Amino acid sequence: MASPALVDPNFRRAVVLMLEHNEDGALGVVLNRPGDLVAREALPPPLGPVMPEGEAIFEGGPVQPETVIVLADFADPGAAGGLAFAGVGIVDPSGDLESLAGRVRAIRAFGGYAGWAAGQLEGEIAQEAWIDAEPRADDVFTDHPEGLWPAVLERKGGQFRFIARMPEDPSLN
Repeated sequence: MASPALVDPNFRRAVVLMLEHNEDGALGVVLNRPGDLVAREALPPPLGPVMPEGEAIFEGGPVQPETVIVLADFADPGAAGGLAFAGVGIVDPSGDLESLAGRVRAIRAFGGYAGWAAGQLEGEIAQEAWIDAEPRADDVFTDHPEGLWPAVLERKGGQFRFIARMPEDPSLN
């Protein structure tokens, strides 16, 4: 998740789930930015109909916002197109989407993603721009995305509880 030291407005108080991180770079999605588009209305069949009623497409990041990445909490992790952690993974858009209803506990679409070139994320971590935290399925599928950043910091404990309680603009304190 973004630390208060990160000045990029694309990631202010963002919680990012890392989906891939290797020597070529990194890719993740921002978990706490619901968008204005309703997934069932905006996504084409067969993907639109499997999305929950009223569910927004989240703003996954500034890179290729027209690209949609769908994550689900799979009851059977073997059904995922690729796993991020535990049973949370990527929905294969070319798979049997009609069978998802009984095989996933939650599902969410993200428009765009966050991407880093080789070594870029490591450099930002060295500059303390990012705070590492263990993900939970309820982070990815939270009903309260506006409270996710402080909630994850509170969960980390220690000095991070202080950071979680900081106002967005410390000069107003």
